[in-house]
Amino acid sequence: MQLFLKSIATCALFVFFIYSTAQSLAKVQYVDDGTRVSYRSSLLNRTDISQNQSPFHSRRLRQAPDDGGLEGTEISFKEENVQDLATKTDSEEIRVCGEGLVLPLWMPQKNISMGDRLIRGFVYFLLLIYLFVGVSIIADRFMASIEAITSIERTVVVRGPNNEKQTMHVRIWNETVANLTLMALGSSAPEILLSVIEIYAKDFESGDLGPGTIVGSAAYNLFMIIAVCMVWIPAGEVRRIRHLRVFFVTALFSIFAYVWLWMILSVISPGIIEVWEAIVTLLFFPITVIWAYIAERRMLVYKYMDKNFRVNKRGTVVAGEHDQVEMDAEKGHHPMVGFQSHRNSDAEAFDEARREYINVLSELRQKYPEADLDQLEMMAQEQVISRGNKSRAFYRVQATRKMVGSGNLMRKIQERAHSDLTEVKAQLQQSDEDDPDEQPTRVYFEPGHYTVMENCGEFEVRIVRRGDIHNYSTVEYETQDGTAVAGTDFIGKKGVLSFPPGVDEQRFKIEVIDDDIFEEDECFYIRLFNPSENVLLSVPQIATVMILDDDHAGIFAFSDSSFEISESVGLYEIPVMRYSGARGTVIVPYWTEDETAVGGKDFEAVRGELIFENNETEQKIQVLILEESSYEKDVSFKVHIGVPRLAPDDELQAKIQEVENKDTKDLTELDRILLLSKPRNGELTTSHVRIRESKEFKATVDKLVAKANTSAVLGTSSWKEQFKDALTVIPADESEFDDGDDDVEEVVPSCLSYISHFVCLFWKVLFAFVPPTNICGGYVTFVVSICVIGIITAVIGDAASYFGCALNIKDSVTAILFVALGTSIPDTFASMIAAKHDEGADNCIGNVTGSNAVNVFLGIGLAWSIASIYHMSHGMTFNVEPGTIGFAVGLFVAEALVAVAVIMFRRWNKNIGAELGGPKNSKYISASILVFLWLFYVVICTLEAYDIIRI
Repeated sequence: MQLFLKSIATCALFVFFIYSTAQSLAKVQYVDDGTRVSYRSSLLNRTDISQNQSPFHSRRLRQAPDDGGLEGTEISFKEENVQDLATKTDSEEIRVCGEGLVLPLWMPQKNISMGDRLIRGFVYFLLLIYLFVGVSIIADRFMASIEAITSIERTVVVRGPNNEKQTMHVRIWNETVANLTLMALGSSAPEILLSVIEIYAKDFESGDLGPGTIVGSAAYNLFMIIAVCMVWIPAGEVRRIRHLRVFFVTALFSIFAYVWLWMILSVISPGIIEVWEAIVTLLFFPITVIWAYIAERRMLVYKYMDKNFRVNKRGTVVAGEHDQVEMDAEKGHHPMVGFQSHRNSDAEAFDEARREYINVLSELRQKYPEADLDQLEMMAQEQVISRGNKSRAFYRVQATRKMVGSGNLMRKIQERAHSDLTEVKAQLQQSDEDDPDEQPTRVYFEPGHYTVMENCGEFEVRIVRRGDIHNYSTVEYETQDGTAVAGTDFIGKKGVLSFPPGVDEQRFKIEVIDDDIFEEDECFYIRLFNPSENVLLSVPQIATVMILDDDHAGIFAFSDSSFEISESVGLYEIPVMRYSGARGTVIVPYWTEDETAVGGKDFEAVRGELIFENNETEQKIQVLILEESSYEKDVSFKVHIGVPRLAPDDELQAKIQEVENKDTKDLTELDRILLLSKPRNGELTTSHVRIRESKEFKATVDKLVAKANTSAVLGTSSWKEQFKDALTVIPADESEFDDGDDDVEEVVPSCLSYISHFVCLFWKVLFAFVPPTNICGGYVTFVVSICVIGIITAVIGDAASYFGCALNIKDSVTAILFVALGTSIPDTFASMIAAKHDEGADNCIGNVTGSNAVNVFLGIGLAWSIASIYHMSHGMTFNVEPGTIGFAVGLFVAEALVAVAVIMFRRWNKNIGAELGGPKNSKYISASILVFLWLFYVVICTLEAYDIIRI
């Protein structure tokens, strides 16, 4: 905001300087008027005009009928008494303003004093600033709609390295095409529309304001914006162009655009714009876009060059530059590799975006070890969005919002990250919890396996009902023999279970018969059958009951040879089972062993002993799994159990010890059975534990990466949100310009924030009526915004013309100096933010050259095509006086070549190695050269406009 106010103050001082200069130049012009009038009269009185002579003689050339040529045509001038002009005195009026298209004329126009002109000029100057602010605010809505349109994605399924299917999101709009079409239109809409509107306002005659603004804006963008960005880079940092081929194409066309403009003005058909010239100028716009796309996609001749792929941090697959490989290598990123197919490049691109998220999450985990995963995921999502490469629209909107007191977009990123995480968690939870009322009624055992001791007496069996439980249901059950026989080992049972409405479970008991004979473990089954109507039997519909003998110490083993777990499980319990007896207290040693999983990194290594009390059949080894939040993880370790032994103080141990002390010959049958009842290991004494990534975390990452773009940050979802933003004062975080610290404390709005908010409140509330960007994908916002920009631009054109008229400044000078500067200020601040926070210089330099080319081809090409076709349909020619515009174009081309040479010298110089930043002395020298080029351009064009310099 402070920079914005300083810019306004500088412009105000500049206005007074230009005003005084214009008055002085006007006086010099009048002193020499007699000589120039005589010169013009001699030209008009010549009767033998050669066809080879230039067909224009004055800047006041009027329309001539198209009767086959200019030879012999009588040329008329504006209704003006040339003799009176030569004898004017300083006290008489210098210029009379014409009626504008929208803005009413400030009357009277005759006999105006110097002080009156100064007051009118100052009022028009303030009005221009306010209009520039308004057009910047609505241009932000326009850019937000463009961001929403160009962020539309489609879902594609590709195969990964192991031929597995991967679902990813790819943007429909190509990055280069978007930057050269909609993004360029968004940032240059006022200049382009001003050129078109001026043609209509002047009855399809040419004017100086529209073309002058485009040429002046091009000069300011190329010289001043790049100069500011050079010195704005923090000390010790550099920014290089990544899309170098695209830059070469846009730089070539940006210079060619103005060469072509000069040729059609002064060489091919001097002073006349023919229809084919205007249409060809317009057609150069799609040619530029197509050529840049070919270069970016490495088609035609470019396909024979080295090819690498890269992905921006929003998951968009793009062809990478060789320079990008160097940048990634310096930062320690994974080197890019060549791909044989588009399928593999897509998969690698999406994986890279996910790796970026995981890396950020790992950094945050180390920085905030006490934070829970949800907090870390939200912070990671925020940083992924804020760190990622931003579009041209993002920086433009960010700059304008900071200037007008609408806050920092970084704060909205925080809200967006929280919203994204909440939405993703809700989606995952919803997918796991289906509506039970919509499912059919199911009946099954829960659990499906029972392990009971022989001496337990009886145990309870549980049957549950799931799905629709609002009706009455029944199911029958019965026991079936296995190795255990009904009547000997258990009491058989058969019956019917009834489920009244609302009841979701029923239970019944089965009795187990105990004996004193040592036996192996035995089992029997319980079966469900014959359910009532509209009831389904679900798995398990047969329950297994294992009867353990209580006369043996037991056999110990793992329940399974391997376990697969998620790294997010935390404390995992590995079951150790005791079967074929459960008598006595038994101690079982255990320990872990590293494999691909490393103790202390993937899990906490443990060693200890399990104690099985009398009749206890299961114990669990607890292992803490360390979560790294890995997207893809597959490591394992082993868990062992040693030889079990009876507790020293156990009664069974004393009996066994007594029997072992007997002679073998003296052992009875009961003694031999007692010795067999000693605890021992089963077959599974080692189990493998496989640690995989968390499925929930993986799904969360996939969904968050898919959402990690800035379109939703720039856009709005409702009119309520728009009016709330319009009426709320949000502090503009000045650290965005100063230190870029991520840990910025919450601040209250400053006095400047309140002032800028209330000054711009009218525009904010007015533009809150524009439809939100979520309607029809942003297309409605696009159409409404560009219409509003056109209306405000028409008012700007009138105000600029009145401003120049009041201060006696010519339209060509007003366009080059004031209008071009006013429309480019938001782009300046946007480029400064982009230069500081982007990894490359494309948003600062590449977009400048692309925008300059688009402005000529689309802005001037469209306006002149309309005018030339209109004149052709009326049997006339569309005349455009080369004058200041032709001179300004020629001068700009020469200086643009110097500027591009300076930029390329900085890139290829070993001591600098980049277009922006670098050593302090070199960047200030380079910036000084560009600033001098702009000042020289402005001064020379101004002197030429007032005929001080004649070309």
